[in-house]
Amino acid sequence: MESFLVAALYKFVRLSDVEELRDGLLKVCQENDVSGTLILAREGVNGTISGRAEAVHEVLDFLKRDDRFSNLDIKFAEAAVAPFRRIKVRLKEEIVTMGVPGVDPTQTAGTYVEPKDWNELIKDPDVLLVDTRNDYEVALGTFEGAKNPALKCFRDFPNWLRAEMKGRSQSKVAMFCTGGIRCEKSTSFLRNEGVEQVFHLKGGILKYLEVVPEEESLWEGECFVFDQRVSVGHRLEEGSYALCRACRNPIDEIAMESPEFENGISCPQCFNKTTREQKENFAERQKQIELAKSRGDKHLKFEDFSGDK
Repeated sequence: MESFLVAALYKFVRLSDVEELRDGLLKVCQENDVSGTLILAREGVNGTISGRAEAVHEVLDFLKRDDRFSNLDIKFAEAAVAPFRRIKVRLKEEIVTMGVPGVDPTQTAGTYVEPKDWNELIKDPDVLLVDTRNDYEVALGTFEGAKNPALKCFRDFPNWLRAEMKGRSQSKVAMFCTGGIRCEKSTSFLRNEGVEQVFHLKGGILKYLEVVPEEESLWEGECFVFDQRVSVGHRLEEGSYALCRACRNPIDEIAMESPEFENGISCPQCFNKTTREQKENFAERQKQIELAKSRGDKHLKFEDFSGDK
């Protein structure tokens, strides 16, 4: 059976030629039939790509030939079906949007903690453990004892963190996210706020689930990922969740058995939040997707679910 290599990558590095980089990246991805989403900004690169193993490595080698990307943070996984349907290389103001000027992880950030040392750190009662992800991600799984800020988007995190720090009793703060990128920015922000003992999980949850044996793990549940796999578990095996194409929230088997669930149209989380007209539009979109699949074509109106790592 054909399998697809998935590479999640990022690096904070100062870039002045993002438009030229975008053109080169898009070309090499298209030439190698690699799909996914890559984001370029003056602060670096972030994204996830997928394709045949040799094709993905062609794209990564293209980046690494530029000295600025020689030590990219990359995490690999395999998928049974193509996680993305097309390639997008986008230019943005930030590779992960916090919206706070002056935050620069290349200058100031927290202390990396290797996955093998993470359990010992977060068991320390003097550590405030914070999940930096959005609430729909945390709902699928998190670390035992982690604080959930209940974020709707990453832009909300600085204000929550400022309020939380005012009443904290712990002397250390440890933060984690899916692949490490949001933590780097979060720890940089917190250091700028005057907190010195700040730690973050190197490689994020994905690296922890990859290298820490399940019997030693303090992770509970599954980890949401921004592609068609939806979630992964230990050893990065594909999880049990699907995605509602109407509201783009993850849904479990119980939700899919609900009378309010209709593939591509609604789920219990959004059934009462969309109009009849919207549901009709979703139904037409789903019909076109299924027709395209039956012909073996890629449905061009299908939007890949991608975002921050």
